[in-house]
Amino acid sequence: MRPFRVTAVLAALLSATVLSGTAHAAHPSTGVLSTTHTAGRVQDGGHSVRYSWPGVYFEGRFRGTGVGIVLNDADADYDVQIDGATVTTLVTPGRTTYWVRGLAKGVHSVRLVKRSESPWATSAFGGFVAVPGGAILPGPPPRHRQIEFIGDSYTAGYGNVSDTRDCTTDQVNRTTNADLGFAALTARRLSADYQINAFSGRGMVRNYNGIEPGTDFRTYYDRALLNVEGDIWRNPGTWRPQLVVVGLGINDFSTAINPGEPWTPESLVAAYRTAYHGFLDKLRARYGPRTVIVVTATHVSGTTALADAAQQIVRERHDRVRYWYYAETGLDYQGCHWHPSLHDHQIIADRLGEFITTLRLRW
Repeated sequence: MRPFRVTAVLAALLSATVLSGTAHAAHPSTGVLSTTHTAGRVQDGGHSVRYSWPGVYFEGRFRGTGVGIVLNDADADYDVQIDGATVTTLVTPGRTTYWVRGLAKGVHSVRLVKRSESPWATSAFGGFVAVPGGAILPGPPPRHRQIEFIGDSYTAGYGNVSDTRDCTTDQVNRTTNADLGFAALTARRLSADYQINAFSGRGMVRNYNGIEPGTDFRTYYDRALLNVEGDIWRNPGTWRPQLVVVGLGINDFSTAINPGEPWTPESLVAAYRTAYHGFLDKLRARYGPRTVIVVTATHVSGTTALADAAQQIVRERHDRVRYWYYAETGLDYQGCHWHPSLHDHQIIADRLGEFITTLRLRW
């Protein structure tokens, strides 16, 4: 696989960003979340919720011939799904109430999902509203199974529905669909709730091509709002995943170390391993001893450093940490800037799903 190139798109994602389990429970029974199910990292403001990560979804139920969706987001794209089928894509909708009308009378499900990345901005969802004569019903219950996906552009679904590798910034934004990435596909096949905590261009200790030294994925992981320095996501008591899948390292190792960067190939591997162990320690402390954590790796052109380091990290752990390598076999990398395509994400989801069946998960 060719390493993907430095692009204005990736630079914008990086430079535009301004420089944290208990048992399952219901969301607070007030405001938007009283009739809406979400597993994503959101800040509950009562009348609206705010969020930043890709793939955040909101699920509801209503009776009537239509439903309104209240949004305030001029940066991200969304899919709207009624009774399991996508009925429209909202492109940077801004402050609006989008209406779906003309449905058959009866009870329907509605799902809103954030497709794209917008780490430089904060999104807001104001809930579902009924058409005249209809009613918003109690939302669906949370799923017992929960999976947290942690990663970079591969996990986010960067440019995965593009029909070309050569993409402008706008084309990347329009063709990134986290809901059709391997993370969401895998979780839905397993009937699991999920989080996609992914940030393109970020590595465990080094970002793509050394961009923005002094920051890395760990700088942002604890946040709900990525562009708010010092923000901390407060687990409302609903999020205790039985499985965490971590995919960090492509950006650390896919580009040569530049003059002026504080690394040698050997010291980069050492720093990566040390930081990864610390990150795994954080996940273990947060989610407890029963959660299975999967450390993933794939091929990086010109080096085996990622796979070698990931395998070594797992060998050094004795606390339900497992290793999974997904090979390039059958992948075409036809997404933007040599990223996995929709075809590839489906294959990766198939393979990851098969691997998950071999784990002794307590769900």
